[in-house]
Amino acid sequence: MSRAMQCQGCLPWGSWARLPRSLAGTRGTRSVSVCAAAVPGGAGRSFLRRILRTSSISLPRGCVQYQGDSQEKPAQPSSSHHGQSQLRKVAFSGAIKKHQKSLSAWFSHQPNEERQFGPSFSLDAVHVDPVIRESSLEEILKPSPDLTIQNQLQQPSRKVISLHNLFDVDACGRQVKNVVLYGTVGTGKSTLIKKMVVDWCHGRLPRFQLVIPFSCEDLSHSHAHVSLRRLVTKKYQHLRDVVPVLEASNLSVLFILNGLERLNLDFSLAGTELCCDPNEPVPPSAIVVNLLRKYLLPEASIIVTTRPSAVRRIPGKYVGRYAEICGFSDTNLQKLYFQMRLSQPGCSGEESQQRHSAEQENLVEMLSRNLERHNQITAACFLPSYCWLVCTTLHFLYFTRTVPPSQTLTGIYTSFLRLNFSGEVLDSTDPTHISMMKYVAKTVGKLAYEGVMSRKTCFSEEDLRQCFEVEMKTESELNLLEVFRSDVFRFFLSPCVQPGKEHTFVFTIPAMQEYLAALYVVLGEKKTLVQRVGKELSEVLGKVSEDVAVVVNIISKVLPLRFLPVLFNLLKIFPRYFSRVGGKDRDTIAHTMAEELFKEEDYYNDDVLDQINSSILGVEGPMRHPDEAPDDEVFELFPIFMGGILSRRNRAILEQLGCSIKNLAAFEIAKAMKKTVIRKGRRGLPPSELMDYLFFLHEFQNERFTAEAILSLRAVNLSSVKMTPLKCSVLASVMSTTCHEVEELNLTSCNLDSGSLRTLFPVLLRCKALHLQLNSLGSEACKEIRDLLLHDKCVVSSLRLANNPVGEQGARYLAEALAGNCSLTQLSLLHTSLGDPGAEAIAQHLAQNQHLQELNLGYNSLTDTAALRVVEVAKRHETLDKVHLYFNDISEDGKRALDSLRMDRDGVRALVFLTAGTDVSDYWSHILNVVQRNLPFWDRERVRQHLTLLLQDLESSRSQTANPWRKAKFLRVESEVKKMLGKLQDGSL
Repeated sequence: MSRAMQCQGCLPWGSWARLPRSLAGTRGTRSVSVCAAAVPGGAGRSFLRRILRTSSISLPRGCVQYQGDSQEKPAQPSSSHHGQSQLRKVAFSGAIKKHQKSLSAWFSHQPNEERQFGPSFSLDAVHVDPVIRESSLEEILKPSPDLTIQNQLQQPSRKVISLHNLFDVDACGRQVKNVVLYGTVGTGKSTLIKKMVVDWCHGRLPRFQLVIPFSCEDLSHSHAHVSLRRLVTKKYQHLRDVVPVLEASNLSVLFILNGLERLNLDFSLAGTELCCDPNEPVPPSAIVVNLLRKYLLPEASIIVTTRPSAVRRIPGKYVGRYAEICGFSDTNLQKLYFQMRLSQPGCSGEESQQRHSAEQENLVEMLSRNLERHNQITAACFLPSYCWLVCTTLHFLYFTRTVPPSQTLTGIYTSFLRLNFSGEVLDSTDPTHISMMKYVAKTVGKLAYEGVMSRKTCFSEEDLRQCFEVEMKTESELNLLEVFRSDVFRFFLSPCVQPGKEHTFVFTIPAMQEYLAALYVVLGEKKTLVQRVGKELSEVLGKVSEDVAVVVNIISKVLPLRFLPVLFNLLKIFPRYFSRVGGKDRDTIAHTMAEELFKEEDYYNDDVLDQINSSILGVEGPMRHPDEAPDDEVFELFPIFMGGILSRRNRAILEQLGCSIKNLAAFEIAKAMKKTVIRKGRRGLPPSELMDYLFFLHEFQNERFTAEAILSLRAVNLSSVKMTPLKCSVLASVMSTTCHEVEELNLTSCNLDSGSLRTLFPVLLRCKALHLQLNSLGSEACKEIRDLLLHDKCVVSSLRLANNPVGEQGARYLAEALAGNCSLTQLSLLHTSLGDPGAEAIAQHLAQNQHLQELNLGYNSLTDTAALRVVEVAKRHETLDKVHLYFNDISEDGKRALDSLRMDRDGVRALVFLTAGTDVSDYWSHILNVVQRNLPFWDRERVRQHLTLLLQDLESSRSQTANPWRKAKFLRVESEVKKMLGKLQDGSL
């Protein structure tokens, strides 16, 4: 009977909501092993103190062991006095110590992804244990309740058990020897086993005197017969003197078999013979079977980890205890994990820890609040692997100072999938041996793509049936689907937490929907029926044609059948024709990418990096009312992931996962994209959309393509985009692919600081017009600007620093820059808190400058002395012909002195008031426009006072002229000022 038929009673096909209850419950044992020095900072220590205050505490070897609601019995050594004396007699006690040292070094080693994307945990220092619940084969086989968030959060009836107590006696008082530890993908099975081994190496698992771990994946690749003795000594050479006396020495031994689903085990006597001799060569699977049967080393303890679908491969009579890893089913465990990881030393990069501690604490606090709301992220973080993804993404968003090629968002998601799937096949018993990731791309990817195209994130059971069950034709396909539902489904899809949608499903992490949709498209799975049939027929004809060619050539030489070669050549036309038609798929992918990247309805959303940040940390403010209409779903990451997946590095990782994207296909897609993406990118894009476009180019990691795209951007407007360190790094990285001059770079109101300017320094050098208004740039930033302007390759001709707290010291740095700069012609220091000392510093160095043409010192609290000093220097300047001095504290005497300046006589014009003697100033509209643009950032009361003075000056000048034309001009300007004053008073301006 097939597996699908056996399980038909426990998992009905009609209900996708009935799945294994691997994540039930929130209140269980909270087990945390914490080295006292592992959590730096006051926030980390206070957080741990609050938890440990309510805990039972023991101190093994300088570490703290925390437990939650259940008490754990202290582990007692099970070895007898005879075993200990035997151990003292033999000479291999040192061998076990060497074995421990070797295992500790190996199992403490973290994968590349851990070291690459921010600071990682040291398993020996900090670890948060997932919840483990005792189970039984009956519970595994019986139907599960509907998979809803309420069932996940309800109090479970199953007993919570700690990792160190798995081999305690069972309910009947029998000693447990074989333990099956199972859990779905992402629950932390491998990490838990690593922690178990490391604990033993450091003496925190005294029950066992020897631990021998094996990977079932390695065993599955070995087909030669081998003895248990040879198998152990080949992998662990330090144990070559220990293995021969394993039975005689009476050592308490623990075998760890990780990933049993990789092995095909046959427990029937006909399939696997009995074996009790450790020296007898047998297949590796036979060794595993006989260890579990207790024919081989019957006193040894065994712990097996596996996915739920493979639990039944071991007959129940050989299992002493079933235990299910339920992940972080307690939100307190999730919070603790985030607190520890985000407080790790070096989390903030190369900058000092003290400088960024406040930001780290703020991140943890916002994340905790979002978890307490029971948002979708709470359901996602039941899986420890998703907690890793959240922390890695936050590190990428907040603490990335430079972006090497490996640091891309697509790279994080691809590496995340590699960490969890690592090329595993979905079902080792299936003859197709389809990789788990390939199956996910074909099925879940289809669901994700259809959701993106229909702007949908919630999926009903009918949607799931349409994507997973409609095309089921064979027994093999049905079995694969059964394994997927049991082991993998919960990794990608979880019940929706929104009221009224409890029986629908959403992607566990929203961005994963867009990633899988992108993978589905790039892999070419989105095909019509004609394309699928044509491809299969083309492959068949292509294979057959080679064999037919040999036969036809032989027959044509013997028989006068000259038409055979003609027919054969016609037969060969089809594969060539189809390959040309197949090339159209590349154009379709490129077209899809361009259409999704430049959707006009998404033009004025936040940029994608801010969207990801909001999805993790939540949106601060009042909660949305349940009856309020939701915002339209946005899928702007979809085309960016499409580009990122095509990068060489991500294609190499996906190749390991069984998802092959050929170099030729990537080349043809990039070639087709030049006709669409670059052409559309030349259009004027809103700032947030332009940031998305630059991020797409960074994720694509194609330097030649990026250079061609950037050459078409002569003006870059990113105003009001919050330029985090990551965004600054992306901008610098993308712009560095070319060396052309940029006509204009607008970074107004972008939250820049001195660090941002350092990151952007190579880009700023090449910009002619540079807008840096409204960025809180102080004296430290002015030092960076000084270095920029004094650089011999600087081409900046217009620099706007309005509404920044430059101050006196900043003015001194800028004055030094003016003295040595040769490119600057326009400098705006409007409302920069210069005061008289700052203006004096500018005046002192202004004479050494030979290129400046316009200087704006408006709204800087300048008095007559400073204003006249600047004007006196400007009169002697060769090129400076315009100085803005409006909205300063200039008296009537100062006004008269400045009004007396004449362009033809003094060579400079001072813009102070709206009048010029008995006439209206030519720059009155310019001055009022400046006031209107900057009013949201200025002191309204002070602006009102200045506007009142301007109005009085206009009325006084109008009364002094008899020219009716001039009076009309005065009246027009007065009406504009009065209108502005009226709007200012009623708050409409």
